Amino acid sequence: MSDPRIEYTKRLENYQQIVAAKNRLHIQVGNAKLAVVVAGLVLAWFCLHKDALPSYWVAVPIVLYLALAFSHERILRARSRAESAAAFYRRGIARVEDRWAGTGQAGERFRDPQHVYADDLDLFGRGCLFELLSTARLPMGENQLAKWLCAPSSKAAILERQGLLVELREKLDLHRDLAVIGDELRARLNPESLTGWAETGRVMPGVATRVVAIVLALAAVTAIVFYLATLTYWPILIVLMIEVFFRRSLRRQAHAVIEGISCNAEGLLLFADILQRLEREPFASPRLQRFAAELSRDGQPASQFIRKLARIVYWIDAHHSLLGHLVELPLLYTAQVAFAAESWRQRYGARMRASVEIVGEIEALISLATYSYEHPADPFPEIVEPPDSPALFDGQELGHPLIAEAKCVRNSVRLDQETRVLLVSGSNMSGKSTLLRVVGINTVLAMAGAPVRAKALRLTPLNVGTRIHSTDSLQEGRSTFYTEILHIRRVFDLTVPMVAKADVANGDLAKVEANLTKGKSGNENRALLFLFDELLEGTNSKDRRIGAESLIRGLLQRRAIGIVTTHDLALTEITAALGNSIRNVHFEDQVEDGKMRFDYKLRDGVVTKSNAIALMRLIGLEM
Repeated sequence: MSDPRIEYTKRLENYQQIVAAKNRLHIQVGNAKLAVVVAGLVLAWFCLHKDALPSYWVAVPIVLYLALAFSHERILRARSRAESAAAFYRRGIARVEDRWAGTGQAGERFRDPQHVYADDLDLFGRGCLFELLSTARLPMGENQLAKWLCAPSSKAAILERQGLLVELREKLDLHRDLAVIGDELRARLNPESLTGWAETGRVMPGVATRVVAIVLALAAVTAIVFYLATLTYWPILIVLMIEVFFRRSLRRQAHAVIEGISCNAEGLLLFADILQRLEREPFASPRLQRFAAELSRDGQPASQFIRKLARIVYWIDAHHSLLGHLVELPLLYTAQVAFAAESWRQRYGARMRASVEIVGEIEALISLATYSYEHPADPFPEIVEPPDSPALFDGQELGHPLIAEAKCVRNSVRLDQETRVLLVSGSNMSGKSTLLRVVGINTVLAMAGAPVRAKALRLTPLNVGTRIHSTDSLQEGRSTFYTEILHIRRVFDLTVPMVAKADVANGDLAKVEANLTKGKSGNENRALLFLFDELLEGTNSKDRRIGAESLIRGLLQRRAIGIVTTHDLALTEITAALGNSIRNVHFEDQVEDGKMRFDYKLRDGVVTKSNAIALMRLIGLEM
């Protein structure tokens, strides 16, 4: 692959040159328009006042001015497109150089406090993973990307997605076009609501009633013309009285149709522009080719019928305007627009869902492909699934994608059937919580089909469950400890069910197999990767040790693997009770020249010291 910084810089310089050239043309054409206006005034004076020239010569500067105005508009649009492309490449360079925080969509609407890992792993919010990844212009693309991040995909889906990203990551022109299309449009689009409206059955009456509406509108226009010619008003009164009753009979159905479209015309035009760009892009992979075929099915490109709907929405929006109110009764404006929307829905509504889903998936894929192109050192993980399905996480030189490369300290982590749990001890700020996030966020990326921040990563399909943040709630009357154990309960729900001893003793192998796999699809057949920070910190040391040992034992019985951190050295003693499947590792710190220094390197064994007293002294507390 080409170097992303060099390629983006080259393209940025090219578009900056285009912007500069268009600015020069803008000034030149603007001056030419001004000169034409002056010349036109002088010519008009000679033609009309002095009679020195025929009067039709006045049309010459008018035609010339209109031609210059048309050319000027094209120049301004080209400059705007070039400026948008230049801004796109500036953002890309900022992402490559780790200066991206606060420049993209944070995905705040996807935050869910009840999710088992999203908040702990910083998926959404300013400076979080979604902002780094998302280049989507439409809500459907953002929705699909958030869905992939919040729920692990199947092995087949992950492998297919990796192949799609390999094809898409080099399509830099497609990345740029989708990012800058309709940059000035103000999109308001709710894909779920729009799809629901498109698939709703007929509400308005049939063709005969629509014909009556058209006839009445034509009759009203004819009656108005007749009145202006003869001053006879009774035909207008008759037609308007009929229209009043006709409009009242259709009012409820018409409003149900036009008020159900939860979007604006600009949002639909942006949707259509993106569809049109995808329709002309050649794809090699079978899945993307199927998408292209679906968008052009029946010789009617999806972009065309979406544009038709946009035009109808413009008319719908206009029915609240002064002009809409003025022509409401003589032309039956609302009913006519409702009939047009209903006709569109009956003809094209069945194709709306496929169009929404295709755009959503391709925008999400382009987001991940852009990330893959901009981080060429990040490999795709290897998804393994041995016959006996033991849980495995084997990451070499893992790093955090949200930490700048210059500051990122990498560690290797392996969890398998021999070492199923790492118990990480260490002092405050030594890197324990960051290690959990590193393992968790790379697993999320792997399960979404994206590249990972590592030298290499091999893992089985995994569910992820974390408990890193816990706070009390005055409104709900919950303590920190109660909030923590409620969250841990949700993590437990992700585990593979335990095999009942009675089933094994009775030889009920079918039931055993059903419990172990609980079906071959969905989340149930994946092992759990749990990541717990300062486990049960809200209770006393004795209860913490007993509770932590029981919790980890229960997770091990359910085929889970994971990492637990603690600064309570008493908790490290549970490794003796749980055997070789749990191993102690630690982070260290050093006090040098009156400053606390950390190398953030993971080491074997239990940490031998704490830095709490040293930290208190360093900030001036007398100890």
